[in-house]
Amino acid sequence: MGQKTFLSLYFLFLILDISFMRNFLEKLFKNQSRIYKFFLYLVTTACIVFFFPKGGKFKYEFEKGKPWQYENLYSPFDFSVKKSEPELEKDQKKTRDAHLDYYRYDSDIQREVYAEYDKKFPTIFSADTYNENQRITLKQVGQEILDSLYENGIFKETEVSSADRQVYLVKNNEAERRSAQNVYRVRDVNKVIQTVIQKRGLRSFGNQYENLFFDLVKPNVFFDQALSKKALDDELSKISTTRGTVDEGKLIIAKGEVVQADNLKVLESLRSEFESELWTAKNYYFILAGYTVLVALVLIMLLLFLKKYRRSIYNNSTKVTFIFFNILLMVFVTTLVLKYDEAYVFVVPLCILPLILKTFFDARLGLFAHVLTILILGFVVPNSFEYIFLQIIAGIVTILSVSELYKRANLFISVGQITLIYIIGYLAFHIIHEGNLDNIVWLTLGLFLLNGMITLFAQPLIYIYEKLFGLVSDVSLLELSDTNSKLLKELSNKAPGTFHHSLQVANLAEAAANEIGANAMLVRVGALYHDIGKMNHPTYFTENQITNVNPHDELSPKDSAKIIVNHVIDGIEIARKNKLPDRVIDFIRSHHGTTMVYYFYKKQQELEEDVDEADFTYPGPIPFSKETAILMMADSVEAASKSLKNPTFLIIDEFVDKIIAGQMSANQFLNANITFKEIELIKKIFKQKLTNIYHLRVEYPE
Repeated sequence: MGQKTFLSLYFLFLILDISFMRNFLEKLFKNQSRIYKFFLYLVTTACIVFFFPKGGKFKYEFEKGKPWQYENLYSPFDFSVKKSEPELEKDQKKTRDAHLDYYRYDSDIQREVYAEYDKKFPTIFSADTYNENQRITLKQVGQEILDSLYENGIFKETEVSSADRQVYLVKNNEAERRSAQNVYRVRDVNKVIQTVIQKRGLRSFGNQYENLFFDLVKPNVFFDQALSKKALDDELSKISTTRGTVDEGKLIIAKGEVVQADNLKVLESLRSEFESELWTAKNYYFILAGYTVLVALVLIMLLLFLKKYRRSIYNNSTKVTFIFFNILLMVFVTTLVLKYDEAYVFVVPLCILPLILKTFFDARLGLFAHVLTILILGFVVPNSFEYIFLQIIAGIVTILSVSELYKRANLFISVGQITLIYIIGYLAFHIIHEGNLDNIVWLTLGLFLLNGMITLFAQPLIYIYEKLFGLVSDVSLLELSDTNSKLLKELSNKAPGTFHHSLQVANLAEAAANEIGANAMLVRVGALYHDIGKMNHPTYFTENQITNVNPHDELSPKDSAKIIVNHVIDGIEIARKNKLPDRVIDFIRSHHGTTMVYYFYKKQQELEEDVDEADFTYPGPIPFSKETAILMMADSVEAASKSLKNPTFLIIDEFVDKIIAGQMSANQFLNANITFKEIELIKKIFKQKLTNIYHLRVEYPE
């Protein structure tokens, strides 16, 4: 009995354990999207904090020419006042100008020349021409010339640029300071010869000595680059990078005092010292935690914005990943430039972010994400107020100016406006800081121009993103709207009536979208492809029937309805086979919503009383955007308008109202985020277009 009880308990716990695991897995599966977003949020936050420069943040903000807005600032510790870059460059230039180069005296060449002189002398002054005493005297004079030449050596012609320079001459491993004037060059040989022979009264032998020394004398003093460089580096390393110290407790700047050149240098030195001392092993994790909290707050704002105002994007993990990836990319590139050189921070084309997000989503999301990215970067960039101001203004200009990127000129015009705003903003800040336009850093203006040129890379980047993330831009929509494309040509060949119907629907929908400010290009493309599923059974749709034979006469109403309803499913399959974007496929899925094939439903009711409505209902979903709602209305109105006989203004007016009222009463637009006012505007456009199509004229009284 005990064993049976044990086995019963064992199996009970096993069943409970399996049930628990199954429930756990079910919950995990249901919440996988939420878990993924949480994981993406954590990873993005960690990566951004990891990219940040390793340093603390000085708690005071200050700018040259502005009053100190805080309480009196006293030195919290002893620190040195660092020299500015211009001051260091000035000291380095002074050191370089005073530096003496080292030249090495080669004694081996001197000995070779003397030996060669002994061999060559008899050929010029032969014993046949001169007696022994003359030859002894002449040889002594020649040696005297060589001694004069090689006392300090002979330079190569290109060794010394200026004769009045002082140099160090290294001879027998001893360096002696010499004037370059005292070291001869090869061209000075004749001058030395004339000086010596004139002194000895032997001017008549000038030609013989010149012939003797013509190929004999060789330079033997050479520039020692390695030794000179080492000496210069030693001198440069001795230059002090500071110019005095500030003792602890000393007043640095008083409240309301204007930040000028002198106290600006002291404040900058304090900030540098403070940030370097703050980032220590003791404070490392606290600072890291602070950065993490701030970045996490910014990113949670983005997620909340998406959840509240862009629900369709929030529910799409791919789109959320795309947005986070672009923010992370901009932060990574900016911090990379900061680590290389802070001066180049404005070369990063941050305006690509709102430009791309506006292209794929909308302007409001693009600007919101751009501002959040700028706030994140504001933690680490120098002159954060100036940087944030310029980047936000440039982002706003991007959102306002960039439109219809499929038109090539638009991007160039927008980039020109963005670059101009950067330059104007920078010059305005420079005037505030300096009081005039003197000392403009032309490199920064060049960086703005380079920034604009890099921003033009947005076009190929959009194409790359389309392929990586399966998104669609206006450029792709323009390509898809080409009626000569393979799929639309196939539609025109297999189902010419449907193709003509799609063109008419596209014209109606595009006009309506323009009227209410929806995406007209997207609606047009969706309209062109919404009925491609009819290609599988073209003759079962009235617009493609060219004879009086109707294939539905041989089918039951239920089978006929199945063929009609299935054109939506067939269209989705054809679209995916031809790799149409999901945003276009959405129009195929939703253009009939969850409406019924009412004609065949009524015919089936005539045959049997108990009819399942599901067999005659489109699978949906109902339209979930303004664009898909417009297509549903345009499709129904255009298709039904074919049945109008002798239409008049009044008939068209009542006809359009009736069609759209029926869709509204069927709750087809509940998820479409479209207002009654916009629906009225759409109806107005449809009536105008149908009036033009049927060539109605105002009837004047006779």
